[in-house]
Amino acid sequence: MRRFRAAECLAALLLAGLVAGCGSRLPERAFETRPTAHPSGGEPLRVGIITSATSPVGGDTFTGPRDGARAYFDALNARGGLDGRRIEVVTCDDGGSGIGNNACVHKLVDERKVFALVATTALDYAGAPLVAKAGVPDIGGQPLTPAYDTYPHLYGIYGSSAPRTGTPGWDGVLYGGTEVYRWFRTHLGARTAAVVSYNQAASAAYARLVAEGLRTEGYRVVEEQVDFVLPNFRAVAADLRAQHADVVFDAMDTHGNAQLCEAMEASGVRVAAKVTNVQNWSASVPRDYAKSPGCRAALYVTGAGRNYDDRDFPAVREFRAAMGNRPLSQWQLEGWAAAMWFTDAAKSCAGRPGGPTRACVEEFVNRAEPYTARGLLLPVRFEHLAEPPKARHTCLSVARWQDGRGWVAQGDMNKNCATVPQLGYRP
Repeated sequence: MRRFRAAECLAALLLAGLVAGCGSRLPERAFETRPTAHPSGGEPLRVGIITSATSPVGGDTFTGPRDGARAYFDALNARGGLDGRRIEVVTCDDGGSGIGNNACVHKLVDERKVFALVATTALDYAGAPLVAKAGVPDIGGQPLTPAYDTYPHLYGIYGSSAPRTGTPGWDGVLYGGTEVYRWFRTHLGARTAAVVSYNQAASAAYARLVAEGLRTEGYRVVEEQVDFVLPNFRAVAADLRAQHADVVFDAMDTHGNAQLCEAMEASGVRVAAKVTNVQNWSASVPRDYAKSPGCRAALYVTGAGRNYDDRDFPAVREFRAAMGNRPLSQWQLEGWAAAMWFTDAAKSCAGRPGGPTRACVEEFVNRAEPYTARGLLLPVRFEHLAEPPKARHTCLSVARWQDGRGWVAQGDMNKNCATVPQLGYRP
């Protein structure tokens, strides 16, 4: 229940009805097995990773968690594997469609007999009910849909308090906190907030949630909407200047954000913060915002994990070393943490007859003690509350972009905390 997380992901990615428009054909080389040798210690332990790698959203939008998880398992195998057993990684690209996702679930669960799924990142997780029915633990997935707040055996990377008995949240209502808006009001003194969205259903719906949260935190809210096909960002920039906006939030993709920043730059608009989301927490900022250095200097991002640019933290240094010279992102770090989570759960089964079992792994994930992946994640837990709480004490990871330094953490994420109201929304 972290700040409308599923809705945030959907708004940033499901634009122009992409879910409904996804194709039904799996891409070439949809299924790939990570090469592995069989050690003398026993057969490999097989895990699956489902990713919408060739979705209509395009590019490498969804591949970060997969790549981070693979890097972790590669490093683990190089150290001898899990109690002498190598981890065999089988990936599947579902093409961003529900039909493709069901095919991936069938291939991995029914045919390849994977022990578990890790770091799932699916644009349309249509196969989630099949995973739950099969009792296959899905650990550390990205909540792009409400599936991780709906079904048992699914454990999203941000945790959940929902009962997860087949209905999203509580009778179809999910809840999120206002900690992000509280942070910018408290630390930057922001009082007037603009929310920019497309005239598209998912984008507009998330913008309404953001506006509600901002008003709850006492902001004066300026709502701006542009046409998805022919957006007039110059008009938005002019109004932002006239309204004296302190901080700008959005419900748009990276391209829309870049265009908005360029319009703000051309109009001389300066704000205390231009806030983006975890999908854009990556090393591509200089390229994406090349034409808007002023806006780039005000770029903030929020999330639930430690900044991947925090080189002073040992677990981050280990992640960065394993990733090599590849361009980095926060979603890669979260995929790495998901693989670590599964590994720690499997290790907890050591000494039990027959080695790790799914029940034993889920016992670890469901334990009362929250999981932090060696400090890479804010404490993650699964509470299964019968009623949603009206308020929660929550923490927040915040980073700001600085040219020459990358993303710079703004305070300790374990101390950026506040007790905030929980607002309901229907996914």
